[in-house]
Amino acid sequence: MGKGRIEAFSDGVIAILITIMVLELKTPQGLDLAALRPMIPVLLAYILSFVVLGIYWNNHHHMFHATERINGTILWANLHLLFWLSLVPAVTAWIGETGSAPVPTAMYGVVMLMAGVAYYILTRSLVTFLGPHSAIATAVGKDVKGKISVLMYAAAIPLAFVSRWIADAIFVSVTLMWLVPDRRIESRMTR
Repeated sequence: MGKGRIEAFSDGVIAILITIMVLELKTPQGLDLAALRPMIPVLLAYILSFVVLGIYWNNHHHMFHATERINGTILWANLHLLFWLSLVPAVTAWIGETGSAPVPTAMYGVVMLMAGVAYYILTRSLVTFLGPHSAIATAVGKDVKGKISVLMYAAAIPLAFVSRWIADAIFVSVTLMWLVPDRRIESRMTR
């Protein structure tokens, strides 16, 4: 089957998630810059999650650009990813409102971990369906960066109860690791 609908649906879901997150931002209560001070944790959580969703959207776009066709397994794997991404606004609001308290920080880590696992499952589903010599299979390779990300998120969950700063630093580190453009798929498609 064709891939157009899965791309359009996923784009729409991610756009809605970003919209939901921005609607959670409240207007500062004051007339000067000092009124922004209480909002700093919320803004930082929003920025991090916005970038994370942007990275997922960007990589999803590239991955499906390299995909000629899909099947039912890929549809379900994609819905699995979208499920975990749909929880990002809720945990973002929770972590922002509580200033990275341990339980909300750990739950943010759980959502990030599960989204990473879901993305890995989606990637493997595409590779299995399209074959080991497909553009996506050769571009993804062993997916070391994806596996490291999942391990880092898994480590951040218990570390949230030791030090929220360490857990938050892990979240930022994974995001920065993926912020560097991943040219594997693009380079395969231009050949």
